Amino acid sequence: MGASQYFGDLNDNYGLKFVRPAGGIFVRHLMNSYIALRGTLSYTQVGYDDALNNNEFEKARNLSFTSNIVEIAIQSEFNFTRFSTGDNGHRFTPYLTGGIGAFYYNPQAMFNGKLEDLRKLGTEGQNLGGYDSRKYHSIAACFPIGLGFKYWLKPGFNLGFEIADRLTLTDYLDDVSTSYVGKDKFFDNPDHPNPAYYLQDRSQGQFLGREGKQRGNSASFDQYMYAVFNLSFQLKVYRCPTYLQKDEFEQ
Repeated sequence: MGASQYFGDLNDNYGLKFVRPAGGIFVRHLMNSYIALRGTLSYTQVGYDDALNNNEFEKARNLSFTSNIVEIAIQSEFNFTRFSTGDNGHRFTPYLTGGIGAFYYNPQAMFNGKLEDLRKLGTEGQNLGGYDSRKYHSIAACFPIGLGFKYWLKPGFNLGFEIADRLTLTDYLDDVSTSYVGKDKFFDNPDHPNPAYYLQDRSQGQFLGREGKQRGNSASFDQYMYAVFNLSFQLKVYRCPTYLQKDEFEQ
């Protein structure tokens, strides 16, 4: 259990103003006293709001989002020192971790009291002709990289703390990446308001949403980070004693 924070087009100064709970389960295989391999299934919610930024352009842009994230990942752990649960001489160690994973995400924003799925709306023209390169999927790859510390409380029980950033291969975790396509591209009916018309440009009279004007920063992909405590119970493998021949036993 722990917390998460998103970094990207709406939080490009690595602010920590939208921290949310995170949790998961894992299985770890101890290859030896220095190296372990871990499989993890985790869940969190990320998000951000331009109102939290100090930059005047970002405040005027007035975009926001939230997204649930379900991640599955395989990570390796490299201990700085030998770690052996039950051995008082090797009770704790810092470690480095790295791996690869995949995660599901679905950026949403509030419109008329309802959360709208931004990917389906195509706020940067994804549903229009000529903008196919901006389409994105709801599943993307991530690369966890970080460091941690583990300590055995009693034989078989280990406590750990880890901070690991998720480098992703998507710039649409927040549904923001490139430039505006212009409000004139989105049809709106006053009797049945089109959420895409209003959510693609929320600058509230600032007229930022002109075609070709910068909306996000496509130079880098989005990220999210976990800071978590973990508790594990070690499952020992017990083998039968080696069978002794009668003559060996008598000796």
